[in-house]
Amino acid sequence: MGIGQMQLASSFHVVTPYKDWEDTPFPQGIELFCQPGGWQLSKERKQPTFFVVVLTDIDSERHYCSCLTFYEAEINLQGTKEIEGEEESGLIPPAEVFAPKSLVLVSRLDYPEIFRACLGLIYTVYVDSLNVSLETLIANLCSCLVPASGGSQKLFSLGAGDRQLIQTPLHDSLPVTGTSVALLFQQLGIQNVLSLFCAVLTENKVLFHSASFQRLSDACRALESLMFPLKYSYPYIPILPAQLLEVLSSPTPFIIGVHSVFRNDIHELLDVIIADLDGGTIKIPECIHLSQLPEPLLHQTQMALSLVLHPDLETADYAFPPPRTALSHSKMLDKEVRAIFLRLFAQLFQGYRSCLQLIRIHAEPVIHFHKAAFLGQRGLIENDFLTKVLNGMAFAGFVSERGPPFRACDLFDELVAFEVERIKAEEGNPPKMIKHVRELAEQLFKNVSLLYLLHFWS
Repeated sequence: MGIGQMQLASSFHVVTPYKDWEDTPFPQGIELFCQPGGWQLSKERKQPTFFVVVLTDIDSERHYCSCLTFYEAEINLQGTKEIEGEEESGLIPPAEVFAPKSLVLVSRLDYPEIFRACLGLIYTVYVDSLNVSLETLIANLCSCLVPASGGSQKLFSLGAGDRQLIQTPLHDSLPVTGTSVALLFQQLGIQNVLSLFCAVLTENKVLFHSASFQRLSDACRALESLMFPLKYSYPYIPILPAQLLEVLSSPTPFIIGVHSVFRNDIHELLDVIIADLDGGTIKIPECIHLSQLPEPLLHQTQMALSLVLHPDLETADYAFPPPRTALSHSKMLDKEVRAIFLRLFAQLFQGYRSCLQLIRIHAEPVIHFHKAAFLGQRGLIENDFLTKVLNGMAFAGFVSERGPPFRACDLFDELVAFEVERIKAEEGNPPKMIKHVRELAEQLFKNVSLLYLLHFWS
C-alpha cells in the first residue's frame, strides 16, 4: 500500500492532486481542518506547527491527515496617512504580513512520526532553497510501498540524502499509542480518565479541549485505545474546526476535540462530558448518570494504576523508604497502563465464548450472544455498567469479529484463554500483579512499529 497523497493549502487557494486515488480519495474541505481556528494573517512569523487530523469517510474508513503549517511573508501593506518625520508623500514604511501555508499528507496509514519527519524534510528543502526537486521528494514519498504487518524493515529515501526506516507492527489489530496514554493520565489523573473510559463504553458524548491541537489528537487516540479489544464506532473527530462546531449538537455519542478558544461556545452543552486537558479537570452534567465499573474490578484497576503511575505511593509513609529508582521510560509506562486495561477487559469478558451461538456459517457467519446468560453466570444481571456495554455497538462489533470459531487471534484472545485465573490468583499480592503487568507491557512494546529518521546530507 502506498503512503498517501500530498496537498498544499494556503489562505488563498488549495492545490489538489490532478488525479484521485481510488483507495484514498481526496477529502474535500480539508482546508478547514488545516487551520481549525480559521485562516488568518499574522503580523509575526510563527513557528511551524504539526498535528494529525482524522477524517472518516462514508464507508467508515479513516484517513489520517498529517498537517505541517508554516508562515511566509505574503503581503506588503502601504497606507496613506502621514507619519511624523516622513515626507509628505503619503507613504508609510511597508508592513510585512505573514500568511499560513500547510503541507498535508493524506493516508490510510497511521504513522504520525514518520509523516512528521517526511513533511519536515520537504519543508526544509523548500525554505532553504536546497538543490533538490520538490516534485522528486513527493513522488518518492507517494510511491513508497509499506510492508505488511509483521514484515521486514524497509529502508527508503525521499531523495534528499535522507535515510528513513519503517517497520510495521507485528499485529495490526493492536493500537499503536506512542506515549499518548501515559500523557492522558498525567494530564487528567486516574479517576478522571476512568470516568471518561466508562463514559465512552456506555455511549456518552466526550469532548476534549486544549490550547494544543496535537494534545487533542493524542488524548482522543489514548481514550480510544483504552477500549481495545472494542472498537469505537461513533463520530471520532480529534480536531473539530470552528466552522463545524454545530456537530457538537449531534444526538449520537462522539469523541471530539476542540481548541480552548471555543470554551465559551461549548460551556452550555448539557449532554456532553467535557475534559479540560490543560486544567486537568472534567465536567459531568447533572443530567448524565455515569455508570461505573463493577466491584471489585474498579478497586483493582485503581490500585494497579496507582502502583504503575505512582510507584512511590506504597512506600511514601515508610520511616526508612527504599532508595528511589528511575521512573519507567514514558513509552514503557504507556504500555504498562494499557496492559492494566487489557487485563480488565479479559476479566470483564471472561467466559463470553460460552454464550455465543453460531446461527449460520455461509455465506457470512451470523452469531447470537446470550446477554442474559452471560450476566447470570457473573452474578451481574442488574449491573448497570456491564448491561450498557453489552447493549452497545462496540460490543456488537466485538462479537461479529471475534465470535467465529476460525479467525486470526491476538494478545487479547490469549489473555482470555489462559491468563484470567492467574489474574485472580494475584489478589492481595501487588508485587506479583506488577510483575505480570510488566510482562504484558513488554509484549505490547515489542509490537510497536519502529519509525526512525536516519537523516544526513550526502
